[in-house]
Amino acid sequence: MMQPNARSRRVLVIDGQGGGIGSQLVRLLQPALPADCELLCVGTNVLATNAMLKAGASQGATGENAIVFNAARADLILGPIGIIAANGILGEVSPAMSVAGAVAPKILIPSSTCGIRVAGTEDCKLDEYLRRAVQAAVQVLG
Repeated sequence: MMQPNARSRRVLVIDGQGGGIGSQLVRLLQPALPADCELLCVGTNVLATNAMLKAGASQGATGENAIVFNAARADLILGPIGIIAANGILGEVSPAMSVAGAVAPKILIPSSTCGIRVAGTEDCKLDEYLRRAVQAAVQVLG
């Protein structure tokens, strides 16, 4: 149980378009996170936010300011790799929304649709990338 004045750690999932990757991440993360973690979501649009909330995120918000505000306060950020790129996710990520400069560690899901390829990553199905992301998140959070 958390100490009365202890702040819960904020795990932030960010997604765009229909929220498919984000909602799957939320669904897998929610039961795996330590008890002192709060699972938040932010979508570039309301469809993505609603999908992540339905999947089990405790709170959610939508839009540029919500991403900037919450990314600055997050202890861990997860989402498709396009969240670190200006104009990522087919242009839904504005330059201000890119979380590349956020202090929190980031766990990113590779995606061929954003035009970013990471040397050394294997070609996997999305389910495998998501499973690996959840494992990495649990390791980071200890």
